[in-house]
Amino acid sequence: MKELPTYTALVDSFRKLPGIGTRSAERMANAVLELRKEDALEFAHAIESAKTKVHKCPRCGLYTEEEICEVCEDNSRNHDICLVVVSPKDAVAFEAVSNFRGIYHVLGGLLSPAKGIGPESLNIETLKSRIKEESIKEVIVATSPTLEGETTALFLAKILEPLQVSVSRLGYGLPAGSSLEYADPLTLSRALEGRKKL
Repeated sequence: MKELPTYTALVDSFRKLPGIGTRSAERMANAVLELRKEDALEFAHAIESAKTKVHKCPRCGLYTEEEICEVCEDNSRNHDICLVVVSPKDAVAFEAVSNFRGIYHVLGGLLSPAKGIGPESLNIETLKSRIKEESIKEVIVATSPTLEGETTALFLAKILEPLQVSVSRLGYGLPAGSSLEYADPLTLSRALEGRKKL
């Protein structure tokens, strides 16, 4: 059977998504082809709108449609405490925890020399500037308890030490090797409460 270039391009596009292999991409492409034309165009428009309107907050790195995100703009939050997360989706998980009312800072990844990700690849300089400019008093490092997460946390503690800011790490409640995005609100709440100084 002759290969359809348009179908192949659609499959290749879905394969660019994280965790999607060839078989899953083919299933998604087939599902799109089965959609009514109006629904497929609405789907395409939603992707285009998200890529056009949603951007990272220049202060913290959370996703927003405004110039500055709602967390950074919210004066009712405690701007003395900054929770450092790897990605915006980690912050969404913490927002489900009602006892955290501080602000966030998105690193944009973890240190991984094997993958060529060094400190210059992460959003660290902005964090240092924010600590000085916004008078942040405590930084809670909320990286996953993996080798790369621990390495990143220790590195942050070392480079933030001269800024005279308290640096703590999430405490008990998160099993080693797990990802924050899959943790339930109670586990995240306990991890926040049991944070320890680095």
